[in-house]
Amino acid sequence: MEEFQVVWTEPAIADLDGIIAHLERQGSSTAERTKSEILEHVKILSSFPFIGPRYERDRRGRSREIVYRHYRIFYRVIEEAKRVEILTIWHGARQEPKSLP
Repeated sequence: MEEFQVVWTEPAIADLDGIIAHLERQGSSTAERTKSEILEHVKILSSFPFIGPRYERDRRGRSREIVYRHYRIFYRVIEEAKRVEILTIWHGARQEPKSLP
């Protein structure tokens, strides 16, 4: 099976950085572990890019999501380029995203 390249978009990187900063501000000792675990969780997409269901609010049907703990990780598969783009990381307690990058 051919591997897909996983690429993080700028908004997704900013989201991850924001999550870690928030955990650190709260004095959580889990900030770095959470970051590592999210990165590890996303790696599965290189082998199984279609594992996550399509995100029903994406009218074009191009976005998918996987869940890690309280976080929803939205991504898009570009099959012809063998690439997975991580679009955003969204905390499950927040309202649904209005749109995805």
